[in-house]
Amino acid sequence: MRRSALRLGIALVLFIAIDALPKIRQERSVDLNEQHKLESVCICDDLRPKSYILEIEPLVQEAKFKGRVRINVTWSERADKVMLHVHPDLQISHSNVRVTRLNDVVDESDSKSQEEEVKAPAPLKILKIERNPRKLIIHLENMLKRNTTCEVDITYLGNITTNDTSGLFMNYYMDAAKQKHTYVATYLRLNNARKMFPSFDELQYKTKFQLILTRPKNMTALSNTPIEKTVPVVGEQEVVQDHFMQIPDITTYQVAFVISDFESLSPTKKVNAIDGRELQVRVWGRKEYLDALKDVPDKIVTIVNYMQDYFNSSIGLPKLDVIAMPIYTASKASDNWGLMIFKESELSSPLIWNTAYELTYQWIGQLITPFRWMDASENKGLNSFLASKTTMDINPDELKGKWPMNILYSLYYGYGKTFGANRITGIIRDAKFAKIELVFRMFYYILGKDNFKTSMRHFIKSRVMAEPDLEKGRDTRTFTQKDIYDSINAVAETQKSLPDKLTINEIADSWIDQERLPLVTVTRNYENATVTYSQKPYVRETRKSPNSWESTYRWNIPLVKQTQSKWNNDDYSPKTWLLTTMPKDGLNVPSSEDKNEFIVINPQEIGLFPVNYDSHNWQLLATYLQSSNFETIPTLTRAKLLHDSWNLAYADELCFSIALNMTLSLRHEKSHIVWEPFFTMIDHVGKRIEGSPVFSKFEEYSRLLLEPLYTEPCEVAPANEPSWKSHLRGLARYFLCRAGYEPCIAEAREQYAKWMSDPEPDKGNPVANEFICPVFKWGTDEEWNFGLQRVINFPKNSLERKQSERTYLLKTLAGCPQDPAKIERLLNIAIMERNGNLSDADCHLIFAMLTGNANGYKMLFKFLHDNWDQVKQRLENKKNLWISIIHSATGFFNTQEGYDLVTKLHAERQKELSDSEASLVREAMESIKQETKWSEKNLPAIDAWLTDSLARKVSVEKDLLDYWKAALACPKINNSTSAAV
Repeated sequence: MRRSALRLGIALVLFIAIDALPKIRQERSVDLNEQHKLESVCICDDLRPKSYILEIEPLVQEAKFKGRVRINVTWSERADKVMLHVHPDLQISHSNVRVTRLNDVVDESDSKSQEEEVKAPAPLKILKIERNPRKLIIHLENMLKRNTTCEVDITYLGNITTNDTSGLFMNYYMDAAKQKHTYVATYLRLNNARKMFPSFDELQYKTKFQLILTRPKNMTALSNTPIEKTVPVVGEQEVVQDHFMQIPDITTYQVAFVISDFESLSPTKKVNAIDGRELQVRVWGRKEYLDALKDVPDKIVTIVNYMQDYFNSSIGLPKLDVIAMPIYTASKASDNWGLMIFKESELSSPLIWNTAYELTYQWIGQLITPFRWMDASENKGLNSFLASKTTMDINPDELKGKWPMNILYSLYYGYGKTFGANRITGIIRDAKFAKIELVFRMFYYILGKDNFKTSMRHFIKSRVMAEPDLEKGRDTRTFTQKDIYDSINAVAETQKSLPDKLTINEIADSWIDQERLPLVTVTRNYENATVTYSQKPYVRETRKSPNSWESTYRWNIPLVKQTQSKWNNDDYSPKTWLLTTMPKDGLNVPSSEDKNEFIVINPQEIGLFPVNYDSHNWQLLATYLQSSNFETIPTLTRAKLLHDSWNLAYADELCFSIALNMTLSLRHEKSHIVWEPFFTMIDHVGKRIEGSPVFSKFEEYSRLLLEPLYTEPCEVAPANEPSWKSHLRGLARYFLCRAGYEPCIAEAREQYAKWMSDPEPDKGNPVANEFICPVFKWGTDEEWNFGLQRVINFPKNSLERKQSERTYLLKTLAGCPQDPAKIERLLNIAIMERNGNLSDADCHLIFAMLTGNANGYKMLFKFLHDNWDQVKQRLENKKNLWISIIHSATGFFNTQEGYDLVTKLHAERQKELSDSEASLVREAMESIKQETKWSEKNLPAIDAWLTDSLARKVSVEKDLLDYWKAALACPKINNSTSAAV
């Protein structure tokens, strides 16, 4: 199955304040994000490895290592050479390469060879050794027969990496007594095995490995398998050699080891025996960090037991060692089979998701491995879903209200862009992985939880038991994308979960290969009792779009329906489908629902699509959500209805008065899950209407709804408080402060004053992040200048302070002020003075932040217009900055006034602009024209609704005030113990 590369990225929902708030989970920058760096170096398929014996002796003082590798290889065709992957750093001399024939075979195609006497194993003469930066080619003097097996024996010297976590690397940590402790470890994915030993360093070559490590007696060596024996090294008193049990068939990147003085913790719980195995789990770390890891072994056992039961399979090894490594700089945890390496802070975290995600790879990714790197896309997506499922079952509070909405909403924003503007490779891949994860979630609902579990068990068992298919180059325990979908499809066919002739593979293709997401429109005919379903690409931005989209994009869409009087939370299986083969005008089916009762399509965000309804169904929903029975609709579905409505209005698919009606239910809404979309609405819609007369009414309405959520910050963070509470507190305070809520602003300035009075303010920032923006927005020049000095004086190379603190301060200094004079001063320092206080990257950040609000981009435009010649001169050798300021200053207006300003600038400076610069300004003018149409259409509707609602004094219900006051209250402090109650 082919997968086309996505050209669209995710548009992340950015709040200035959210930098400091809890994240849903840390998305892994997995190995796939580096896949594009792989350079294909073909090694002929007529030669395959049968086994490796690998000996490594680190020479820490010299940052070198001695290596010896013995590879048993077999030729399927006549040949006279051996080709291996090898890194340029490996030092290999001709005299240290030997090839020994281990058998002698009769070549049936060679009549002469059949008459020769069978010879005993013997060394083979090497004609020459050819070396290029990526390959080692051993040319033999004589041609070898088919099916000949040889041992290739190479002794070499290599470099230990000291500035990166790749290949064989080393680092050190200092203990409390300032003693230095060095450790050596491996990180061999994607193709870093060749840095450590000559090998067949590609996915399709799996075979057995025997590892032998030389280490100091006072250190411990860990690898994929347990130590079989330890022997002394002849002539050496302080070192020994560990011989590890043979590792079952693996690919080269799965080889792993660590040599350190780390100490271990064992769990108090037991891993349940399965497949006749009882997995031994140990957690390792530096001695002084063990206390922080004390709960980790039992957490791992809990997750392993869950997954063993889910997959009905062990990981296939007798032990699992998990290491908390200090100063670990790889972008992801190392999930090697039987030996996992985490950053200390990641492993010691009490959260489940990240650990569950990495542990899932012990089964899908290690026990069975992707056949090709392209198959790893589905591997990551599936494992992300399974980790979320595991987390929801073990600790539901961790992801409750965050998954899947946060990643799904980001996909809506990213794929809803008019021209797919974000072409950053890493973000494109992350968007694809997120989409695949949610496609598996959709299959989970289509099949049902038990059937989906059956499909996963079938998938793993079928690949573990599958025989190698050497004709296709497939070795044992490998899988492709198709294998995953075939296992799900086999269960779907048995359960008759799909329409005739539709397969899981076809459904996956229509979602994963498409560069858009669909919008499903549901139109009820209340007179003849029918309902029409239609699909088209969802475009959230209302700019000119290609007409061909309508006919190009089609999806196989499961339509799950729930109704007002027959809501069934036990049945979310689709009864109707919108298929790619159906006509453009959609599907028209009979409807048995009462015309005075609502219907909901795609409840619980089962599919990756927003849903629009006819205005009467929307009104039925809005009315019901304001009734006392509103909680009969599940929280995730209530959140979806609110999110869909305002995004459809934003996209010109729905009248804004309908979308705003949906927010009235928040007057009695007690679920943080439903509140989340409202914060995004305030941010997105607010930025789009800022600068218009309507904006002040929008802020007033927002303050009215958010006021119950306002609480003072907690002096002592509750140890076991769900993360959503602190998250909700922070968001509410941030948006209330931004909207001018006086108690919040007073509190922010009070906290900020403590920092200003600190005799050494550059040693740290004691102010909560959500309070910094309101100080810069509503505070004095003195307060703003103090923040600017903290950016300029920010300590370099400080262990105590992170660079992200400086970045956040600069973002708020640029993005928050109302006063044009402050923005002008910042631009003068950044551009006109160019004195080194602010870098080019700082300037790009300032421009980006100024585009986030009307005051910012208007002031940036004025600054560029008034100082055009000087700015151009200052940026004469900074082409990227010059282009950036033109784009930022002209591309974000949304009114006729803005269009006129940019048009005038274009006319004045047209002769001075290069073709690319002129094109940029013309694109900005076209964009502003479209935005102006949006404003002219929607602002009157928003204004009329807000005017009416505020005149009627729409108020929050008292029980909601009482609920949030209690729910978000800070814990009381026991003065005698200073402990949180």
